[in-house]
Amino acid sequence: MFALEFPPINEILRWREVAPSLNKVGLIAVAAALIAIVVFILATRQDHRKAPTGVRNFAETTVEFVENGIVMQTMGRDGLGWTPFLLSLFVFIYLCNAPGIIPILQMPATARMAIPAFLSILVWIIYNGAGIKHQGFGGYFKSVLFPPGVPKALYALVTPIEFISTIIVRPFSLMVRLFANMLAGHILLVTFALLSEALFQARDKVLVPFGVLPMFMLIFLTGFEVLVAFLQAYIFTILTAVYIGGAVHPEH
Repeated sequence: MFALEFPPINEILRWREVAPSLNKVGLIAVAAALIAIVVFILATRQDHRKAPTGVRNFAETTVEFVENGIVMQTMGRDGLGWTPFLLSLFVFIYLCNAPGIIPILQMPATARMAIPAFLSILVWIIYNGAGIKHQGFGGYFKSVLFPPGVPKALYALVTPIEFISTIIVRPFSLMVRLFANMLAGHILLVTFALLSEALFQARDKVLVPFGVLPMFMLIFLTGFEVLVAFLQAYIFTILTAVYIGGAVHPEH
């Protein structure tokens, strides 16, 4: 006999509370923030007159990656002042994604809607706020709703599209992209783990060797999720940089 019993979706996505209004997903998010803070505090305490090693070397490599791979590619030198925010965003998202492949935890905090939604709203506030600060309220919304170079006859079509895209679709797409990718990876890992277990424990011994196939797929997907965790943090951060750069310098 072969029986594969998939757990209720609520058990996969919702962890029991460890304290009132705090479950393990919340703990992962708190741990991600604390780990990032501790790492960079330890890095700043090392002697800067010596060659960087250990934690400081890791921290400096991460900073250089964000500066050269995200800020310089999207905002140029004028955007280097945004490095601390973008660095914090990238590191926090990655550390929230990574537990999806860690035994026992096996759940990315970003596979719950709350954290991607909060981060997307934060980014929405920041890039709109930055645009208003640098261009003025009227100037910012004029550049958003009435892009230069567009024939006036087309504004009746372009303006609603630009409003929906900038004000509504951007934060929604940021949120859904991060949430959906991390949730899909989590469900795939659970599915192949359960399939492997069911085949290895099947009463019909003929089916037992076939458990190797989903197990290999599970190993492959686990390695793939390592890449996905990084890519989703990178994509979210680089899109944030693009949005901020576009709001501050609309001519670009």
